[in-house]
Amino acid sequence: MTKKTPLPTTVSGTFTHDEVIDLAKRILKRRFRRGSALTSPAAAKDFVHVELAEHEQEIFACIFLDTRHRIIQFEKLFYGTLTGSSVHPREVVKRALLLNAGAVIFAHNHPSGAAEPSTADRSITRHLEDALKLIEVRILDHIVIGAEGVVSFAERGFL
Repeated sequence: MTKKTPLPTTVSGTFTHDEVIDLAKRILKRRFRRGSALTSPAAAKDFVHVELAEHEQEIFACIFLDTRHRIIQFEKLFYGTLTGSSVHPREVVKRALLLNAGAVIFAHNHPSGAAEPSTADRSITRHLEDALKLIEVRILDHIVIGAEGVVSFAERGFL
């Protein structure tokens, strides 16, 4: 069992870049834990940005939620290369059923730095939407993270 270190209540002294990121992750994980209601798109974007932005390979992740949009689990499901990852709708459906999810938020990073969704990103989102509709699981958003920013499909009207 790992020992929990309390978060500092005030910021003093100098922190390295890695220490700041680690602290941010710890704070977000406390806010973003199982059973917490996901109340804003900004909170989801902040969380997945911290979780995925620093990776050098593309990673496709899912936030599984219950019907009241409370967090069940965050999972990094598919790992790819610098330019893409293979996403398998069957596996996403299996996880959603196993976790008894009522809704999901997808997220993936673009190691190239461009946050603009690609044609492939929009296509896989449609395939996932079709597959998840069959089991009555709603897609709330698909968030793309790049060095240049974060793009939400829901905010763009793609969902």
